[in-house]
Amino acid sequence: MTDQARIRNFSIIAHIDHGKSTLADRLLERTGAVEARDMREQLLDSMDLERERGITIKAQTVRLPYKASDGHDYVLNLIDTPGHVDFSYEVSRSLAACEGALLLADAAQGVQAQTLANAYLAIEAGLEVIPAINKIDLPAADPERVAQEMVNILGGDTDSVLRLSAKTGQGVDELLEALVAHVPAPTGDPDAPLRALVFDSYFDAFRGVVCYIRVVDGRLGAGDAIRFMATGEVHDANEIGYLTPKAVPVGEIGPGEVAYLITGVKEIDRIKVGDTITLARNPANDPLPGYKEPKPMVFSGLFPTDGDDYEKLREALEKLRLNDASLSWEPETSKALGFGFRVGFLGLLHMEIVRERLEREYDLDLVATAPSVAYKVTLNDGSEITIKSPQDLPEPTERREVAEPYVKVMILAPSEFVGPIMELATSRRAVVGNMNYLGPERVEMDFEIPLAEIVFDFFDLLKSKTKGYASLDYEPIGYRASDLVKVDILLNGIPVDAFSAIVHRDKAYDYGTKMTGRLRNLIPRQLFDVPIQAAIGGRIISRETVKARRKDVTAKCYGGDISRKKKLLQRQKEGKKRMKMVGSVEVPQEAFVAALRVDDDEK
Repeated sequence: MTDQARIRNFSIIAHIDHGKSTLADRLLERTGAVEARDMREQLLDSMDLERERGITIKAQTVRLPYKASDGHDYVLNLIDTPGHVDFSYEVSRSLAACEGALLLADAAQGVQAQTLANAYLAIEAGLEVIPAINKIDLPAADPERVAQEMVNILGGDTDSVLRLSAKTGQGVDELLEALVAHVPAPTGDPDAPLRALVFDSYFDAFRGVVCYIRVVDGRLGAGDAIRFMATGEVHDANEIGYLTPKAVPVGEIGPGEVAYLITGVKEIDRIKVGDTITLARNPANDPLPGYKEPKPMVFSGLFPTDGDDYEKLREALEKLRLNDASLSWEPETSKALGFGFRVGFLGLLHMEIVRERLEREYDLDLVATAPSVAYKVTLNDGSEITIKSPQDLPEPTERREVAEPYVKVMILAPSEFVGPIMELATSRRAVVGNMNYLGPERVEMDFEIPLAEIVFDFFDLLKSKTKGYASLDYEPIGYRASDLVKVDILLNGIPVDAFSAIVHRDKAYDYGTKMTGRLRNLIPRQLFDVPIQAAIGGRIISRETVKARRKDVTAKCYGGDISRKKKLLQRQKEGKKRMKMVGSVEVPQEAFVAALRVDDDEK
């Protein structure tokens, strides 16, 4: 068991692509936690998806041994956090297990909206925040300007801001010394009843559920009977140990230590992230404060291409839920797509990542419907219901009003782009708020915008209008009544629920014409004319027609070997297998995906 005064628990807060994973690599090297022959880039980003996209998705943990200049040996527990706005829930979980946070900013790009939001999270959680500037070796680096921005946010003076380059290793030693000097040692009573926080967990096919825990009070030994306070489950601590980043089993851990715990539990729903662990024989009275429950912001239907994979999809979602507590879902049925789930996500990137993980890790072939947000509908009798899918919207005669969620959006950008940002925001029904200048060249702009207007492609358009320099963060601020209508897309007179959407009345015609035009290009010609219509209630607002075709794929074979004809027919058959039958019209998979990309033309 490590001496409490020699433990430092910290996390790194940074905007996406500001060098957090590279800095973690340098810390692993400098402290000797990983031998040179085992080293590779972005070592803590173990998921293939993380390495491909160059982003951190899951919070990771690693224990670093460090001999400080004062001659003492310290243990630094780094709890790595994601930087993308969709994963701020992961960040809040990581911060709950730390006493300090390293606030990292890019020397060229400066402080971004995401960094700012996460810095406030850390300050609210009472953490010691250490400011640092990364990438000072870049030709475009301007550390003095960025240091001044950080001081404007955190206070202090510019000399206290560390300057380093994670790529070359410059300044990493000073950073380690600053962590030892400024991050407080954990406080906790080793003789009190055990209280440990479960801040993450994942499912291992061989060992069952593996939890990451942070001990606050008391001690935990291998083999102890433990109780999970939220669920009341009692299990044995089969194995406890440190991640260095390899798993190293130990006999006992005490206050302030971060470790993994294996109880042999195979059922996924028995262990909740944010739960408190205590000893069964000498339990604590009060659990630790857990996390804020994450609220899904975006909903999308996920349906297996093959109906027989429904149960497989349910199991995959349950396993992902263990590793990603912000995921929520409920069963859903669609006339067009059969049985599936309506899944709640924190944002569009979160949705994309979850879908890709389901397809890769669990070998599923999925169709996702267009993302929508949750609306609150007041019925004629005064009662209120929440709807997550356009199909559930009551008829206009049955409802009094529809309210949609609004978010407060904070955008940080160079001041030269104020005009284009204003233009983009007002085109999305934004209410313009304050403007603050962080320095002579950078401005913070606040807007209140309906969430439905930013879930599609707002972020992409913002980046393209500001040459990639703007950054964005948002938080929900409640519901407001709006003039909303449901636009249905009909194929051959039959509504296809996968393409329905709830939009503002002013934008309904636009949505209808874009969807019908897009589908006309995507739906292959049938042996009869196929009308594609957009309708609000019984009123058609747009129409396109897919003209009939007559094509015989074997027409070019004048006699010859029968195997040629068979090959052509087989190829045609395989093409048809990829299509979905909707009524009597064959709809290819791309058409469902295209429903997500209605606004591509604007780019």
